Amino acid sequence: MPDGRRFCKLIKPFAQWQFWDKAAESVHGITRAELHARGEEAVGVCLALNDFVDGHTLYSDAWVVDHPWMVKLFAQAAVPMTFSVSAIEMVMSEPQLAIWDAEKSKVIAQSGMQRHRASTDAVIIQQTFQRTKQLMQHSQ
Repeated sequence: MPDGRRFCKLIKPFAQWQFWDKAAESVHGITRAELHARGEEAVGVCLALNDFVDGHTLYSDAWVVDHPWMVKLFAQAAVPMTFSVSAIEMVMSEPQLAIWDAEKSKVIAQSGMQRHRASTDAVIIQQTFQRTKQLMQHSQ
């Protein structure tokens, strides 16, 4: 969030969700068995996320993956999503987009944040957005 608050939960997969494979385990660093053991029920996570986001728009640099996943999660949990997810490109300028990847790599390297989790990814995206915006303001 703009004030620095984070939200991150492991979600216990629904029984019919079979798409957590070895590739997903590798990317996220967590097995399906760990999700079942440590994950929280999806309905509770969806309700808590609705409360946390409180009608705001979340911006993603991987909208084509994140948005459908959120829609699938909330639909399966039968919880109305009370916020929206949008591509970060919707609030960025062309010059910001041109330097995004390089600046994101710098943010990751300087912060040491490597864990692929929602809250860590969100901080990296937020810091990259702020950095690219500042660089564009200073170049004018």
